[in-house]
Order: sequence, then structure tokens, then C-alpha cells
Amino acid sequence: MTDLKTHTGGCHCQAVRFEVDLPESFEVEDCNCSICAMSGNIHVIVPATRFRLLKGEDALSEYTFNTGGAKHRFCRTCGVKSFYVPRSNQDGFAVTWRCLDNWTELDVTINKFDGLNWEKNAASLAHKSKA
Repeated sequence: MTDLKTHTGGCHCQAVRFEVDLPESFEVEDCNCSICAMSGNIHVIVPATRFRLLKGEDALSEYTFNTGGAKHRFCRTCGVKSFYVPRSNQDGFAVTWRCLDNWTELDVTINKFDGLNWEKNAASLAHKSKA
């Protein structure tokens, strides 16, 4: 297994803080679905066991739409979505890459994901939330 390093992150006002275990190099998804495109969200999908909310559960608001499968969680104060439960990987979390404290220093590969045609492409993400 690849060695993992713990990274911290959170929302803009710091009311929400988390940590996530990531390999030295990893892939992020640049999705063109309606919500990711509008918010500019580029995220890394991880198994739930590699994500820990450190503070701010009470600061989060949740938004769902369409099937209700994705659980978009936003800070009630600053409005930033630093992580969410993706519809494609409900057994994991999608962490917003740019909400990691050291995001500019990380070795990432940006993958274009066609979320506009989600039904056709979602299966290609299923492995990302497996331990």
C-alpha cells in the first residue's frame, strides 16, 4: 500500500477543520456537473476511514438535489464547501483540494470528469473510496 500522510484543511473562516490521509501523489477530479462547475470545486475522493472532521459539525449546513445522494456540506458562516459526500462514492468523502492547508505544495494530477453525463461516467470513480 502507498504510504499516506495526514493533511489538515478547512473552510475560509476556520469554523470547520478536518484532516485527511493522502498519498504523496494523488488525483483530483475537475468535474463539470452543475454544482462543481458553478462553484469551481476540484476534489479528491477518499475512503471514509481516511477523513476525520476535527471541528465544526455544528457549523455545517447540508444541501442536496436531484436524487439526494450527494450530501453537499457548507460552512454556515463563510459558505465554503471544504468536503462533501459524493453521489458516486457514498462510502467516502470528496475533499476540496484547495481547502487543504498546503494545497499549493501537493503533487496532484487533475483529471477532467464529465459530470454532466454522470450516469454514463460515475462508475469510473467507484474505486476511489475503497480502502
